[in-house]
Amino acid sequence: MTTTTNTHTRHSSVTPPESRFRLRCPRLGPAGWLGALVLLAWLVAAIIGPMLITTDGTPSGDVQVFAPMSVQHWLGTDYLGRDMLVRVILGARYTVCVALVSTLCASGIGISLALLATVSGRWIDVALSRGLDTLTAIPSKMFALIMVAAFGSSVWMLAVTAAIIYVPGAFRIARSLAVNINAMDYVTVARTRGESTAYIMRKEILPNILGPMLADLGLRFVYVVLLLASLSFLGLGIQPPDADWGSLVRENIGALADGSMAVIAPALAIASLTIAVNLVIDNLPGRSARAGGK
Repeated sequence: MTTTTNTHTRHSSVTPPESRFRLRCPRLGPAGWLGALVLLAWLVAAIIGPMLITTDGTPSGDVQVFAPMSVQHWLGTDYLGRDMLVRVILGARYTVCVALVSTLCASGIGISLALLATVSGRWIDVALSRGLDTLTAIPSKMFALIMVAAFGSSVWMLAVTAAIIYVPGAFRIARSLAVNINAMDYVTVARTRGESTAYIMRKEILPNILGPMLADLGLRFVYVVLLLASLSFLGLGIQPPDADWGSLVRENIGALADGSMAVIAPALAIASLTIAVNLVIDNLPGRSARAGGK
């Protein structure tokens, strides 16, 4: 009887392959997976697309400005007769990649400073908090305009500017989470047994704030995309002959009255990217469970 029970227990503890896949795979739901697919598609277009495209879309024959959608030009042409599908794919490397780099830098620096402020003494916490509050007091677009006017609108300067703008927000959210974790008993036990400050930051606090900060990372990515697009629309972002999606809207704004895809396509690209990120964030396992009261 005992042998039969033990054998049954061993067989019950073995997880089928499909169950293991479900455990490893996040439960995003249909809307979340749709957003993830759209986001993945734009990432692939931004990284691999420019490697496969050998032209900037400039026509080799007759030039037709603001041409409608056709078999030759799936999204029509722009104000110079260039293929808009090619222009949108080439613009993705600036909109998506620059925004991703800026967001990762902003969240990484903000979380690191928040952890340092939480586990350090009062004066370090006050100095970091008040110093970053100074940046928060400056409107984001005004700060971006000052940086671009002072240092130019190169790609790296835009990435650095966007990162600096959103460091304070990431810091404040990470600090508010880390302060609560820092007061837990297991953190006190870790200090009692002589663990270093770096160990407490890395092993005790960071894993417990990682979930909410990933959601914040997605939101900041949307903010950075919109900031870079607005700067490009004002003519202060990516400069010709290169262009991001905001620049494409500005260049072809003359076709708005006719409803040409030259201005609609990059606008839809921005909208699809931001909506996709929001769908993924709203359907993260932790957020959906809290929304359902579980």
